[in-house]
Amino acid sequence: MSLRLGEIGQIAITVGDIDRATEFYREVLGLEHLFSAPPKMAFFNCGGIRLMLGEVEGDSGQHASILYYRVPDIEEAFEALSERGAVFEGEPHVVHRTEDSELWLAFLRDSEDNLLALMSEVSTLDSV
Repeated sequence: MSLRLGEIGQIAITVGDIDRATEFYREVLGLEHLFSAPPKMAFFNCGGIRLMLGEVEGDSGQHASILYYRVPDIEEAFEALSERGAVFEGEPHVVHRTEDSELWLAFLRDSEDNLLALMSEVSTLDSV
């Protein structure tokens, strides 16, 4: 029997300031804060997947993970997060089209300069 990985249980993001990052993820993005734990970690619920923020002393500022948050209406989410203080790198835009759908993305950075994205897959069958 060959092992096949599937479901993601937790994603970790390195941050330079755990308090600032915890506030951003809780207040700006509106994620459910599950708990904080020593040394300098905070955990959030992302639709059943746990997100762990971990402060690293002497953070180099190099961050590798990109989280894509699936939203039903990207324009509405873009507007709501902008009103809460999120700064986007551009407007929501189509990155891929098929015969029956469009994939929309909008990129933003968190308080620690990690790249995040809103993602919305929109059916084009309803508009035909």
